[in-house]
Amino acid sequence: MSAPADRVCPRLFSFDEIAAAVLDEEGVVQQWSYPAAELLGRSAAEVCGRPVGGLLTNTHGKPCWSALVEAGTPTAGRAALRHRCGQTIEVAFRMLPLGASSFLILAAPASCVTDWEQSTSLLRALITQDRIGIGIHDADLTVVRTNLTPEMLGGPALPPGSRPTDVTFPKDAEAALSRVLDTGVPLVGHDQQMHSPHDPERQWSFSLSALRLEDAQGRPAGVATICTSATGQQRGRRDLELLYHASVRIGANLDVQGTAQAVLDILVPALGDVAWVDLAEAVLEGDEPSKLLGGGELYLRRAAVKTAAGAPWPAALIQPGEAIPRYPDMPNLRKWQNGKTIIAEREELSSALGDPQTAELYVPEHGHSLIGAPMWARGLVLGGVSVWRTERPEPFDRQDMDLLAEIASRAALSVDNARRSTREHRAAITLQKQLLPRATTNTTAVQSVGFYRPAGGGGEIGGDWFDVLPLPSLRTALVVGDVIGHGLQASATMGRLRTAVQTLADLELDPAELLTHLDDLVVKLAAESDPAHRDTVGGVCLYAVYDPVNSRCTLASAGSPPLIVAHADGTAAPAALTPGPPLGVGGLPFETTTLILEPGSVLALYSDGLLHHGRRDPDQLAARLAELAGRPLADIGRALLADAEDMPPRDDEVLLLARPQHLPPDTVAEWTFAAEAAAVATAREAATGQLAAWGLEELAFTTELTVSELVTNAVRYADGPIRLRLLRDAAVLLCEVSDPSNTQPRLRRALTTDEGGRGLFLVAQLNSRWGCRYSHRSGKTIWAEQVLPAPTPVS
Repeated sequence: MSAPADRVCPRLFSFDEIAAAVLDEEGVVQQWSYPAAELLGRSAAEVCGRPVGGLLTNTHGKPCWSALVEAGTPTAGRAALRHRCGQTIEVAFRMLPLGASSFLILAAPASCVTDWEQSTSLLRALITQDRIGIGIHDADLTVVRTNLTPEMLGGPALPPGSRPTDVTFPKDAEAALSRVLDTGVPLVGHDQQMHSPHDPERQWSFSLSALRLEDAQGRPAGVATICTSATGQQRGRRDLELLYHASVRIGANLDVQGTAQAVLDILVPALGDVAWVDLAEAVLEGDEPSKLLGGGELYLRRAAVKTAAGAPWPAALIQPGEAIPRYPDMPNLRKWQNGKTIIAEREELSSALGDPQTAELYVPEHGHSLIGAPMWARGLVLGGVSVWRTERPEPFDRQDMDLLAEIASRAALSVDNARRSTREHRAAITLQKQLLPRATTNTTAVQSVGFYRPAGGGGEIGGDWFDVLPLPSLRTALVVGDVIGHGLQASATMGRLRTAVQTLADLELDPAELLTHLDDLVVKLAAESDPAHRDTVGGVCLYAVYDPVNSRCTLASAGSPPLIVAHADGTAAPAALTPGPPLGVGGLPFETTTLILEPGSVLALYSDGLLHHGRRDPDQLAARLAELAGRPLADIGRALLADAEDMPPRDDEVLLLARPQHLPPDTVAEWTFAAEAAAVATAREAATGQLAAWGLEELAFTTELTVSELVTNAVRYADGPIRLRLLRDAAVLLCEVSDPSNTQPRLRRALTTDEGGRGLFLVAQLNSRWGCRYSHRSGKTIWAEQVLPAPTPVS
């Protein structure tokens, strides 16, 4: 008989594995069982009549029999036995007295006993705990042992002697257990719904796993089931999913009401059936709310609402956009105002509100459970989220409160950020609009209408602007520009550039020269800025000057989209001009382009935001302008902006429309004289004669004196022909004297003893304003302007 190298423990406890021997009081073996012979490889004939000490070893400190007896003959313990082949077998034994002179020794391999002890300990631990449901079923699936209680799974218990169908297990669950019993294939994580026979409306979700049990011979003996509540797991997964959606969707844009609606889209129907968000009125305006405590006027307004399944918002409840009525003081309100999430039942809230009509405003039909969480940020209540359950029978619990509090906390941070952005956005818009001119102007040169639409949908306001600048000699400058960047900084930069353009325009510079000076200014601004932001200082600009006398439009571009001209024949196209570099590049030239505009033309100057928002290029914009050119300018502008109203612009949009006007020939008189002294008298006569023809005799004295002084200066200091031109419109009379000289005239106060130097001083005193400009190539023009007298009313 031989022993295996490693004794294999049987799968189950079996009496067949218990070795037995009877010893006398001297330790001599009297009887020897067959399992004992199997254990040590020694037959009864070999062992009986011999001392048991011959089977014991002293290895590993294990005592021999004599030592055991001298120590008092222990009743249980472990010992090392010698196998027939010489191998040591460690056993656990139990010694039982048989009368006064013999002992019964029961022994089994120590490894098997250890497994049996661990198995028993494991089963005891599983049966006595109350977090995991354990059930042992026999071959008929009848429960023979279980720890299941009603509290464990949130449903009815399965007492011993019952079957799964006694608690209305679904038929597929019992069938699944039968398959485990028949096939031995374990069932793992099978989701099930369980209904109570006492309350069929109540159901519980749980996860079912099952293993086949076998007897010592390996025959199916039953099924062991493991049940864990899936309701809690499902809620945990739901909460994690809602928190994930909250982190992704809340705060996706800097819009206060958009953030409020995003919160409700997450909560309904996942958490409740009816929900709303109330926000402080100050928050909606971009300001901080006041800190309130107690009932009364809460200064809240309903910002967003949501119902499950897209049902219409109940008419009895407070409607979106409406102010929240005065609210009675109550403990839950004070908790809410101190940043705590509250939970209430229908009867509790209705009783606290008192008036049934007031209760109808806050309690939806069939609503039975409410949770409300404040949007709490920096110690202030920005608003609150309220969620009702109307269809689901389960009331809200602490886990729901914690979930809503977490989502409301995230929403509060996003609302606060959106509020600050709203405040800055509105401040920038206010600044921007204060810096822009009047939308509509009507001068002798042009009729114009300007449109400014700030960025929306979370986009920061930019630095786009337009301007219409009246210039001397009845000319008008049209300007559209855009600075790099967004926010208040961009608005401030825009204000500086607009002021610079107005100043440079008063110098009557050529458009290309004006942009050169403006470019130099932007380079200086960049040099003065923080080195980290120098690359963000810049912009684009289109500057055009229209002269109604000769219908010429002279323009230059610094990286701006091209001017569009709609002609009287119904066609329109971008002007063929050479754009220069954007402002701030420095060192590169700008080119001037001259257009001749026929009567009935329409000009469109615009920023690139209008192109980007409408997803169109200048040719498409020109085609649309051609369709609208016959309408009033205001209607044209509204139509062009309405083409892209499907979504808010991400960048500022500026559109300046102008309809050039032409000065009638009979309002212009022009003469050319030789640079000789006699020209002064001839010029005076020509001017007074023209005034008489226009019926402006009362201006003859001042005009004659002005012409005399300006022509005299031209004769004295310039060579070549001298040109005199008179212009008139409904409001002013202009006198211009041009000569080839580039010498700038200077106004000075002559001393009493000086014989000259009073000419320009007299011109300045007799006229409303005067000035000088240089021509494109050479020479200059000195002009003086008088205001025409008001017409005499007809009696």
